[in-house]
Amino acid sequence: MTMLSLRSLLIVLLSANLVFATTVTYNWDITWVSVNPDSRHVRPAIGINGQWPCPTLKATVGDTVIVNVNNQLGNQSTSIHWHGLYQQGSNAMDGPVGVTQCAIPPGESYTYEFTINQPGTYWYHSHVGGQYPDGLRGPLIVHDPQSPYAGKYDEEIILTLSDWYHEQFPTLVSTYLSATLNPSGNESVPYSNLINDAQNIKFAMQPGKTYFVRIASIAAFAATYVQFDQHRMTIIEIDGVYTQPQTVDSIYVTAAQRYGVLITAKPSASKNYAFISSFDLDMFNTLPRYLQPNVTGYLVYDAQAPLPPALNVPAFNTYNDFDLVPYDQQPLLPAPDTVITFAFDFTQINGQNRAVMNNSTYLSPVVPTLFTALTAPPSVVSNPHIYGPHTNPVVLPMNAVVDIRLNNLDGGAHPFHLHGHPVQVIARSAPNVFVETPAMEAFVPGNGSSSSSLAALLPPQVDYSAKRAVPMRRDTVQVPEMGFVVLRFRAENPGVWLLHCHIEWHVEAGLTATVIEAPDVLQARQRIPFEGIQICVGQGVPTGGNAVGNSVDWLAAGS
Repeated sequence: MTMLSLRSLLIVLLSANLVFATTVTYNWDITWVSVNPDSRHVRPAIGINGQWPCPTLKATVGDTVIVNVNNQLGNQSTSIHWHGLYQQGSNAMDGPVGVTQCAIPPGESYTYEFTINQPGTYWYHSHVGGQYPDGLRGPLIVHDPQSPYAGKYDEEIILTLSDWYHEQFPTLVSTYLSATLNPSGNESVPYSNLINDAQNIKFAMQPGKTYFVRIASIAAFAATYVQFDQHRMTIIEIDGVYTQPQTVDSIYVTAAQRYGVLITAKPSASKNYAFISSFDLDMFNTLPRYLQPNVTGYLVYDAQAPLPPALNVPAFNTYNDFDLVPYDQQPLLPAPDTVITFAFDFTQINGQNRAVMNNSTYLSPVVPTLFTALTAPPSVVSNPHIYGPHTNPVVLPMNAVVDIRLNNLDGGAHPFHLHGHPVQVIARSAPNVFVETPAMEAFVPGNGSSSSSLAALLPPQVDYSAKRAVPMRRDTVQVPEMGFVVLRFRAENPGVWLLHCHIEWHVEAGLTATVIEAPDVLQARQRIPFEGIQICVGQGVPTGGNAVGNSVDWLAAGS
């Protein structure tokens, strides 16, 4: 092939890629809607353009997405986070209030604009004040013309899993956080289990076809078991990461996790089949009489044939996601340059039920952390103190390989999500490897404990012998009760990224840390959009300075 013909071929290939990329625009009015998804109680929910459930956002790899959000709620501010999207080069579009932006107040608008360069199953949700359990949540699907599984299925099905409360979440959160009203610190148990934010969902099936079922948990609290009667699932994706195919009977999905599975229809339409979504009841401290933990859906081959009875599964045979292998065979990253350890638990502080990470509960700063990172002088931008002690800040240098070890000192499991990254899960303990000790009892604020107390709480050095040469990657990882996980990633996405439990009760209780990644590089590459600055100014929020807005003495960031 001549040099000219090679150049021509490259131009054709580049042009073909440009044809696929487009701009996808959505105009969303955030509104109240009256709903009754479990047919038990009519209540207001937060919808989009007067509709609920909220719409599916769809795009293709390479697309630029523009979402014009207008807050018409009247009585609540809002924001939207695009869960699982890495927002490379667009940190200001990530969505968490107090982190990358100010809240969008009633009557105001904000435009999110970002390019998506990753395929997969994702979702979007409000990221302020425990708002998304009241309805502002929906699927986000990124199609991939270059998928390794292209041509291996005929149609797609979107299946969301969610829990539903009959009271609005701000009222429930207020009670949950009060040590007086809720001395045990227990979370409220949802009323109902929902599929696609509804019940009795039916999916039409055609004999012999293979379906790519995109399963996304958009729940606030409950983890869920999913199983289809007489239809096995082949896992091909988790949290936007393609996997080697793994056939299973059922899956366990925590809040915020996603699975892509292939299901092949039966060869004949002789009958219909049920499938089940069932809450993990071990997550609940009590089992109130109102709880409906199971919901049934249907694979309908013949609309004229009767629907089967609800599926009864005495015990779910789930597959350990730790054993899944990424399709791209990305090897284990090299030994870490930085190791960060967070021990977390729950306690009471000043009459409130709070979560603590390394003895500190997360409190939102006065200045959104991204604004601090972008306005700080170079001499202090990498000093964690300027971001405020209660943002639980960690500053990482560019391209460092980082291990985050999460030690769970609580009796319940927790799904932790890192914004901006998928992580390699290189170690995960069995439950209950930590033993209750006096040192652990002392590890609460006000008892004279400090981070040095952590040494007494750690088990022996992590045994890495079980780590995979090609470890599983995802963005939301379950940390077992009284156990630990070790997560590894490379700090190559400059920005401010939250690390938090995705049980919404625990977010509100402060079970959150802040990763400030390569802030010096961030300053050279990114800016806050003018609209983002205006939203803050309109609410009297400083748009620069340290965590408390001090741009004179940057190291005076409060305590």
